[in-house]
Amino acid sequence: MSENILEVKNLTKDYGDFTLDGLNFTIPRGVVMGLIGENGAGKSTTINCILNEIRKDGGEISIFGKDHIQSEIEIKDKIGVVFDENHFPDIFTPMEIGKYMAGIYSAWEWPVYRKFLEQFELPADKKIKDFSKGMRVKLAFAVALSHKAELLILDEATSGLDPIIRDDILDMLIDFVQDENHSVLVSSHITSDLEKIADYITFIHKGKLIFSYPKDDLVDNYGVVSCGAAVFDTMDKSEVVAYRKEDFQYKILVKDRSKAARNYPKALVGPATIEEIMLFHVKGELK
Repeated sequence: MSENILEVKNLTKDYGDFTLDGLNFTIPRGVVMGLIGENGAGKSTTINCILNEIRKDGGEISIFGKDHIQSEIEIKDKIGVVFDENHFPDIFTPMEIGKYMAGIYSAWEWPVYRKFLEQFELPADKKIKDFSKGMRVKLAFAVALSHKAELLILDEATSGLDPIIRDDILDMLIDFVQDENHSVLVSSHITSDLEKIADYITFIHKGKLIFSYPKDDLVDNYGVVSCGAAVFDTMDKSEVVAYRKEDFQYKILVKDRSKAARNYPKALVGPATIEEIMLFHVKGELK
């Protein structure tokens, strides 16, 4: 069994006006990886390349230790996918969807599927065209979690859910990886969710990989320094990741907030959230 459940090496996709430029990241077994970036950064393109929904132009993708194209059918039998948009036919009911999925997945589990329909309060015989967006997303989660998938791939999947259901699903994702054999790749704008469940954060900006780090390294070490121009001018710019000039002060993103606190005692130094780290890269001035 491969130690890494997903390996992406030098992934490239060129659309002319946008290029996914040589991405490299790895997802070990037993972890949740959060995929972040602004709209249009390349998150969905990355996911679609992984799933071979769009053809990559270059690079290698292996899932469960196997090439994602050569072993596509075998691989997809063990992947659960939830997208922001519903892909089920509107004229079907959840029970009809279940019968269809039972013919696709070799390890389809009817008792598990029925349990999720009940837990999510989804009427088994109601047509999907009458479902709300939140109900459709919950149905997709029910399908994804009912065929012994080893890898879940979620693309903005929780954005249409109310906070209570979203929190329940986050707990399920944490439980999903507890045996250290399953993993989750989740693209989300809700960075607070990723701070709760992610073990790794992979950040894409304008088609380029900015970093792929353990989440704890980010939240434990990164920081935001608030100071005036006098302190900013004395800062070692090698310590600065990015900065933003506001009306009366500078806000500076640093990789080592403990060091910044020691070196600049007159500045205010605090932790950086994942959202702040992303915004500094997208909207700030790079060093």
